[in-house]
Amino acid sequence: MITAKARAVDGPDKTFRAAEIKRRDLDSHDVLIEIKYAGICHSDIHTAHGEWGPVHYPLVPGHEIAGIVTSVGPEVTKFKIGDRAGVGCMVDSCGECQNCRNGEEQYCLKGKVDTYASVDKYGEPTQGGYSTHIVVPEDFVLKIPDNIELDVAAPLLCAGITTYSPLNHWGAGPGKKVAVVGMGGLGHMAVQIAHAMGAEVTVLSQTLNKKQDGLQLGASHYYATSDPETFEKLTESFDLIINTVSAKINMDAYLELLTLDGTLVNVGAPAEPLSLSAMNLIGHRRSFAGSMIGGIRETQEMLDFCAKHNITPRIEVISADQIDEAYQRVLASDVKYRFVIDISTM
Repeated sequence: MITAKARAVDGPDKTFRAAEIKRRDLDSHDVLIEIKYAGICHSDIHTAHGEWGPVHYPLVPGHEIAGIVTSVGPEVTKFKIGDRAGVGCMVDSCGECQNCRNGEEQYCLKGKVDTYASVDKYGEPTQGGYSTHIVVPEDFVLKIPDNIELDVAAPLLCAGITTYSPLNHWGAGPGKKVAVVGMGGLGHMAVQIAHAMGAEVTVLSQTLNKKQDGLQLGASHYYATSDPETFEKLTESFDLIINTVSAKINMDAYLELLTLDGTLVNVGAPAEPLSLSAMNLIGHRRSFAGSMIGGIRETQEMLDFCAKHNITPRIEVISADQIDEAYQRVLASDVKYRFVIDISTM
């Protein structure tokens, strides 16, 4: 067994503490990664606070992981010691169902194994990237391109793929008008990726506070959703809307911004149920959809795409002792745009 330093939380109302966790000995196809950086995702906060259901505590969150391979199992062929490697939101799946065979492991019919707050095939609870080391099967490890630094690579493993996947699936590209709801950790990635794909990008944010950032990152237009005139002006304007916010919003108001056959895709995951009027779908043959992350193949495709187009998240690097403060700042929307933990501070 491998002992790793970590930051763990013992309950929904508890603060993070220093901890030690055990990582399994390497099986034949396992890779040991020394973690250098781990991003903080809103999903970490929801899970740590017990907002998505029962949690096995103590919990070590973190599914935006970037580091260096330090050991490999005897049958590993995809990685060698010294490789730059990443781990995202999942660390295993059945590998046998139709979805897994199609490279959509995130929708495994038997249930994927999440990087944390899940149970692995050995019957052990998984623990995430707020730690110094992690052991993962090679098929769930990503190659980080050489021209992406490890600190900015970490958020791509969730924020990057969470926005790339729906933009890719619903065909964002030249001639398409795409709106991004929210200019946070997910939103600022969606703007860059949609722009690089060739779409005309509009940001719909509560205020105009981040307008300059949005325009610099590739948006052609930026509107405040707190202004009622925004929704009147933009009625039936967009082919695709990516909703990145993790809060309950008026879905009907946004559905009315879609053109004929337009689609609104939810990637933000608020704890509260969302409601909408069916008439807003029926009237213009609109669709309301959801999207999670991408499969391993698509995630690698995303990393290579970001490397080609020089797309990186805007980050603030913090120490391990600042995690609780960072959580509070995320909830207060006080971050531009993703916190990343320097694991050397463990």
